[in-house]
Amino acid sequence: MNDMDSLVAVVTGGASGIGAATARALADRGARVAILDRSHTGPADDGLLAITCDITDRAAVRAAIADIVTELGGLDIVVNNAGIGAAGDIAANDDDEWARVLDVNVIGLARVSAAALPHLRRSSCAAIVNTGSIVAAVGVPQRALYAASKGAVSAVTLAMAADHVTEGIRVNAVLPGTADTPWVGRLLDGADDPAAAAAALRARPPLGRLVTADEVAQAIAYLASPLSGSTTGTLLTVDGGMASIRIPQ
Repeated sequence: MNDMDSLVAVVTGGASGIGAATARALADRGARVAILDRSHTGPADDGLLAITCDITDRAAVRAAIADIVTELGGLDIVVNNAGIGAAGDIAANDDDEWARVLDVNVIGLARVSAAALPHLRRSSCAAIVNTGSIVAAVGVPQRALYAASKGAVSAVTLAMAADHVTEGIRVNAVLPGTADTPWVGRLLDGADDPAAAAAALRARPPLGRLVTADEVAQAIAYLASPLSGSTTGTLLTVDGGMASIRIPQ
């Protein structure tokens, strides 16, 4: 497909997992893609512009967006994918952890979007796609802080869609279920019984397996594409039926 031919996209958290899969998916559709990440463990895929950026630093975000526009000639698509996890019930995380997770998962999204807005307003195909989580819509044990941050992502997505629809900027979000990503791998490695924990995660969605990073990336690409020009204010679940299907046991 070449529906994104000549468009410029930025993907935060693009060095691994869902972000890396998304960067590849957008590039495969013809976009010129920049990836922002705190660290790049290896060279970026051919044709991708890799920029080191900490999205908790507003000045660094502004500079990174300016560099992308200068290097690639504009900005049409923003994928706010960078995020960090947290485990535990409501009493498990201290104030510093709450501040850290919200700073990355919510305020980081706001910093990147704010820096991108002047450039998106000049695009005829402007789109923002935020990566949320199904835990914003379904109660999942031991995810209180993470769910709070992703609930905020869902809420701000709808608010942004309302704020910018008359400017021609579409804003949507994907809500993945538990995905087969490096973060989930680290979570399982720290479990008392990693095999049992992995089996429990696979059994949770009706499909009986984890969501893949490529599946989430394709959903993001769909929302970002000019072919979805009438889609805005949508929270698209990619969760193996976890939020909507109940199978009798």
